Amino acid sequence: MSRQPGFTLLELVVTATVLLILASVTVPLVKNGLKRQQELELRRDLRELRSAIDDYKKQAEQQKIKAPPPEANFYPASLDLLVEGVPAAGSVSRKVRFLRRIPVDPFTGKAEWGMRNTSDDANSTSWGGGHVYDVYSLSHGTGMNGVPYGQW
Repeated sequence: MSRQPGFTLLELVVTATVLLILASVTVPLVKNGLKRQQELELRRDLRELRSAIDDYKKQAEQQKIKAPPPEANFYPASLDLLVEGVPAAGSVSRKVRFLRRIPVDPFTGKAEWGMRNTSDDANSTSWGGGHVYDVYSLSHGTGMNGVPYGQW
């Protein structure tokens, strides 16, 4: 009796089972890794926006830039103003810019953010207008830490 080289059916079934088990373990890890990356990007974007708002306020208080109206409490009127720039104090042509562009929210895919002013409630989801004191994500999702992205 001559034996032909090759795999038996049992060897093929065992190999397929092992590959299936490995794939079922890998897929959730990849999904969690992608979500974790998006959450890190969201944290970075929020930090960048809030830092730009704080820098604007500090320079307005120190009169290094043209100050906003008194009712704005030295905060910018919009996020676009941070990109477009504000005239430097004592200069008509020189502008101070605080952001290169408005970051894109990794969960909504848009450069749109929820905004609050100083008279809005801390958990408010509507902007009272006038000036921008804080920003938040418009995503309705919840983070891996159990906190909704809109509360970050």
